[in-house]
Amino acid sequence: MHRRKLYFVAALTVLMIVGFMATSLTSYFVARESLSENISEQMLPLTSDNIYSEIQRDLLRPILISSLMATDTFLHDWVINGEEDTQLVRNYLREIQQQYGTITSFFVSDATRNYYHPDGIIKTVSADNPDDAWYFRVRSQREPYEINVDVDTADRSRLSIFINYRVEDGRGNFLGVTGVGLAVSAVTSLIETYQLRYGRDIYFIDREGNVALTQDLSGPAQRIQDRPGLGPLATQILTTPSASLTYERNPGETVYLNSRLVPEFDWYLMVEEHDSAAEERIENTLLINIGLSLGIMTLVLLVAHFTLKAYQGRLEEMATTDRLTGAANRHVFDGIFDNVQRSARRNGRPVAIACIDIDHFKEVNDTFGHQAGDMVIRAVADVIRQHARASDTLCRWGGEEFLLLLDGCTAEEAAERAETIRKAVKKQSVVFGREDIRVTLSCGVAQYHPGEELFSLIARVDAVLYRAKHEGRDRVSVAT
Repeated sequence: MHRRKLYFVAALTVLMIVGFMATSLTSYFVARESLSENISEQMLPLTSDNIYSEIQRDLLRPILISSLMATDTFLHDWVINGEEDTQLVRNYLREIQQQYGTITSFFVSDATRNYYHPDGIIKTVSADNPDDAWYFRVRSQREPYEINVDVDTADRSRLSIFINYRVEDGRGNFLGVTGVGLAVSAVTSLIETYQLRYGRDIYFIDREGNVALTQDLSGPAQRIQDRPGLGPLATQILTTPSASLTYERNPGETVYLNSRLVPEFDWYLMVEEHDSAAEERIENTLLINIGLSLGIMTLVLLVAHFTLKAYQGRLEEMATTDRLTGAANRHVFDGIFDNVQRSARRNGRPVAIACIDIDHFKEVNDTFGHQAGDMVIRAVADVIRQHARASDTLCRWGGEEFLLLLDGCTAEEAAERAETIRKAVKKQSVVFGREDIRVTLSCGVAQYHPGEELFSLIARVDAVLYRAKHEGRDRVSVAT
């Protein structure tokens, strides 16, 4: 009793310390979480929305230019007339480029697959060339246009943003793809403007997590998977259209992040903000309301302690006993077997095991239902217990299969007891409604060899059980 008192005092002391620490930190974490939620759920998403709206606005003009090109009757007539004078389309594309200030303009004919540029025919697109995949993608899509960030065909050293617009005649026949290109540097200058305006770090990543566009294009390419603190969040960012997250870039440096998929680029817009001085002010509230929840927490933990203690015995029983039959379950059989074989080894006693399986049990379930099947399993378990000794252990091994561990039994003696059980089950019927259900058993018996592992013994007894089933069921087979 004295020892139990010491344990109680020690437990109560631990609970009080835990409650004290939890209460001391409550106000700090609540205030910090409130600030974190305000940044991650309101301020950053609003910034991201504003930037996204401005990007769409800046892309609207080149989309309009490409739309005008796609519906231009000159371009339609020139293609329909056989593309005879290429100088005409070159002049047309050059005028578009000069008039609207784009870095390039182009047209790809579906009839000839020629790639027309103000400088002439650049190439002939081919489905076998990975660089031309964009054309065949636009050719097969339903949407009138796509925005694609790619290397400029006319200048391989230049990364450009292309507006690829489908060209169709008045009857909807596909004629080709036309459009204009914008310099990526135009977007990077926008990023610089956004960063100055909103005071946050802004960059783009592609679907693989690579930093695709940032203010400093000359900087080394990076992957968010390799960034300290951000790597574990990469999967979540790349699999959701938008996310608001928090991570630590360096010890004590909290970074708030909002990501948003920009479908026009198929890139993610990343907006980051570092922790601010507001968090330093919040830390001053760490010791406020220290004892507020100490009494309630202690009371709840004490009630939980005594409640769990009252149910401990019941939980242990549920953890070791099969609920349907009351037999030992599979999880505790290893421990039971170890105790039995150690004791038998010290005293030189034999140990045997019988594997008992209900024949054609699936037919019982299929014919009468699972409720009848449960009744049959319980009835068989009761018969086994009636004919087993007090020293024997019955285990429900799984489904309709039982193991009977027989301490102090040879294989022959265990086979006799299994035969008695088999006959008793065969004579018994289970009443289910108006039906009398009768079943038979197949049994395998094996004797434990000193030093043998349990899995080896189970394998041997399983083998003779299957032999009994193969030989016609309703019988006992003994391992030699």
